[in-house]
Amino acid sequence: MVQRIVVDPITRIEGHLRVDCDVDGGKVTKAWASGQMWRGIELILQGKDPRDAWVFAQRICGVCTTVHAITSVRAVENALKMEVPLNAQFIRNIIQGAHAVHDHIVHFYHLSAIDFVDIVSALKADPVATSKLAQSLSDWKMNGVGDFANAQKKLAAFVNSGQLGIFGSGYWGHPAMKLPPEVNLLAATHYLQAIEFQRRMNKVVAILGSKTPHIQNMAVGGVANPINFDSQSTLTLEKLHYIKELIDEVGEFVQQVYIPDVCAIGAFYADWTQIGRGVVNYLACPDMPVDTKGEKLSLPGGFIKGADLVGGFNPIKTFNDAYFEKGVKESVKHSWYQGGKGALHPYDGETIPQYTDWSDDGKYSWIKSPTFYDNRAQVGPLANVLCMFAAGHEPTVRWTTAALNTIAMHLKTPVGPDILHSTIGRHAARAVRAAVLHEEVGKQWTMLMENLGKGDFTTYNKPVFPKGEIRGFGFHEAPRGILSHWVVIENGKIKNYQAVVPTTWNAGPRDEGEQMSAYESALLDTPVADPEKPLEVIRTVHSFDPCLACAVHLTDTESRSSYQVKVV
Repeated sequence: MVQRIVVDPITRIEGHLRVDCDVDGGKVTKAWASGQMWRGIELILQGKDPRDAWVFAQRICGVCTTVHAITSVRAVENALKMEVPLNAQFIRNIIQGAHAVHDHIVHFYHLSAIDFVDIVSALKADPVATSKLAQSLSDWKMNGVGDFANAQKKLAAFVNSGQLGIFGSGYWGHPAMKLPPEVNLLAATHYLQAIEFQRRMNKVVAILGSKTPHIQNMAVGGVANPINFDSQSTLTLEKLHYIKELIDEVGEFVQQVYIPDVCAIGAFYADWTQIGRGVVNYLACPDMPVDTKGEKLSLPGGFIKGADLVGGFNPIKTFNDAYFEKGVKESVKHSWYQGGKGALHPYDGETIPQYTDWSDDGKYSWIKSPTFYDNRAQVGPLANVLCMFAAGHEPTVRWTTAALNTIAMHLKTPVGPDILHSTIGRHAARAVRAAVLHEEVGKQWTMLMENLGKGDFTTYNKPVFPKGEIRGFGFHEAPRGILSHWVVIENGKIKNYQAVVPTTWNAGPRDEGEQMSAYESALLDTPVADPEKPLEVIRTVHSFDPCLACAVHLTDTESRSSYQVKVV
């Protein structure tokens, strides 16, 4: 008998992603992903000064605000064919790298690990045995018996009070939970430690961006960070060296805690390396420009067709790459917008709302359906890592190989990159990306200091807008995947603006050719032990790190319910 499961909302920090699944014989047979809120920022931007677009665009989200600010200024600079001062490129790169490392730590420990970790079970663990286990995994300085005993006391206080607080939305005791009590205590302890280390990395963003979220230092043509080593009101040597200190502190956590934890938990859930595969076309963009024109980038990107890391990889090389610019289209066939024109290129994109209620075979989402040369694509850390791996990026190859070798050691059997095409694989890729980005942030800091040492203190070039129409696009490899903004400017004002965000790629409804998105495809054949508690569905969707837009929390103040599952 087919049962319909409706999980709405499905994320821990947002309230407008709904997932419907038909379950038959204990497995998902059909799936629909739906954005339940209209963004509309594209219409707000029409007629605005392009220099102000980034301020509005970063309000698309309350978490990944930085990425929209950076991508927006890149789009306008691309339309103007502007060069950006080296110091501005390095400062932007440090901000975006620090933001991503912070984001990846938060995603694993605070937003998705508790899909696999049973907090209540951790109370049964022996802190001595947990410490011995942890020290066998890494040399992390906070893996002592006292560290685990203290964390266990904090967890006991939560449980004994009857108010699980930050752990309140977990399916404790669910039959799909597999970890022994000691592994649960290890992960829960690192959950608490991660709160401090993600904060330190985000402090880098706040210092350079003047605040976070919603940084204040972006500008079309550079950044608003004056550099004067004799003035405490500007970016000084003292502040720059404090930033480096923060970066170095977080590196130990990423390398000695985050990666070992993901590998160990992934090995206990080895069956999840065969679940959640979904769309295996991968799209990621190059990033971290180290020249003024955006033609030389530290991190490679590209498109992988059909999981073929050798013959199926086509690189995207620069900020002006026509291969990327010509390949993107969006369909609204199954979205609540006026359509009928087929899939449109973002320069010609339309965002005209037309709500018609839910229909399985018709329109069922506010999200559009992007394609790359008519192919659906998965984006995100897995796509990014696979593209950099295919491009032979040395740090990515090194960290990916190390992670796979660690998983193989736990499983006592060889494993290859194919296990990454899965729910667990997306977590492993995110940990690898955090290590790669952490190294890269350190390199960008060194390049900034070397350039300042040459006497170059320039951070801004003034933009000049011509009469007539110009077009441009900007992209950025954000924590959740490739983000692109597209702008058409006429006589110095925005005529059209479209944002194709990572979750649009992954969570869109079926497209013009009825192809499913990454979410919908990945959910097929997912086992569901208890339709009333569809933990397995949540695991796969959370592995993508959904981010439709932030700050919508659907909490029923009468029942205290933070989300609802319906089984029809």
